[in-house]
Amino acid sequence: MLFQVGGQGTRPTFFEMAAAQQLPSSLRAALTYSLGVLALRRPFIHKILDYEDECFALLTLVLETHSLRTTDGSFAESLYGLRRRAVNIKVKGDNKGPDAREEINHTRLEKRQKVLSIVFLVILPYLRSKLHSIYNKEREAALQASLWGHEDERFGDTDYIDGGGNSIVSTSGSDTEESVRDRLRKKIRKIIAACYPWIHAGNEGLSFAYQLLYLLDATGFYSLGLHALGIHVCRATGQELMDTSSRISIIRSRERERLRGPPWLKAVQSALLSCAYGVLDYAQTGLIAAVFFFKMMEWWYQSAEERMSAPTVYPPPPPPPPPKVAKEGIPLPSDRTLCPLCSQKRANPSVVAVSGLVFCYSCIFRYVSQYKQCPVTLMPATVDQIRRLFHDV
Repeated sequence: MLFQVGGQGTRPTFFEMAAAQQLPSSLRAALTYSLGVLALRRPFIHKILDYEDECFALLTLVLETHSLRTTDGSFAESLYGLRRRAVNIKVKGDNKGPDAREEINHTRLEKRQKVLSIVFLVILPYLRSKLHSIYNKEREAALQASLWGHEDERFGDTDYIDGGGNSIVSTSGSDTEESVRDRLRKKIRKIIAACYPWIHAGNEGLSFAYQLLYLLDATGFYSLGLHALGIHVCRATGQELMDTSSRISIIRSRERERLRGPPWLKAVQSALLSCAYGVLDYAQTGLIAAVFFFKMMEWWYQSAEERMSAPTVYPPPPPPPPPKVAKEGIPLPSDRTLCPLCSQKRANPSVVAVSGLVFCYSCIFRYVSQYKQCPVTLMPATVDQIRRLFHDV
């Protein structure tokens, strides 16, 4: 079996296609890393990082539209000297006979194919990123619910201690009615969480199948999207590269001729148009430089030993839920400053470590010494588990 690894002919190698496919993700990682570093000194950049998906989709929309318009290829493909060509298959000879042969002719992309290419290059990756984000949030919520239970299963107004040592009151979630919009949003999120793994697995399976067939030279389509659009990615010849430069100049000159208005207004519009073209050209070069800079910095600051034996850092677990109030226990007062035992304002507030509830020190000491349990939750406790709170000092 012969694998295509050389650079002959117009058909790109598997490695060229894989490199062009991985370039957008590397570019996004480089931009995110750079903005994260700048955000340390300029906090307003965090607003851009909060809308990372939208900002990157807008950037890729500009780049892909400009690249398809001028080079008939995506931004990544044009950097590797690749072009998109529409496929026209003609059958020679008898259609049903053994001598029938298929002849593949490549033509330039139509406007419909360019628009659909934008959809596959920009809109679908954006939707996939948003679905992946929703799935991760729902998965984290399900994991937290499996560990600590749902919010509606927790007890109502309960006095407990937060991380700062202050007693706070948690309001019951059953008292607030959810709106129809919130319930619909939750149902949609649950449906996405249930269907996304299957959609993702099917997409990855089809991508692997197409890439394997392309590697084995069994098909000319590298992905399902290219097959659906009827597009082959071909290597550009030297003449095509020269024609691309001249075509860009022709397109820009035509756009300048379309300017309307008095002479001074045309001059201003032409200057702004030239500046926009210059910024776009420099942006393309700068983005590629950012990718290589990101890879170099990643290699520079991470040694070989760290790459081989880097410890796995897990996120901290969520805080435990408040304890449940026992049916036979002492009810909690509505005023959180009162002691549940004496119903007076707490003096020398102290907390029972097993439940996190706050009482007067003398009250809870006598009760725990006699009954060996928390008076509210009836959880086993000893006097050694009573902690004095000094928040009023």
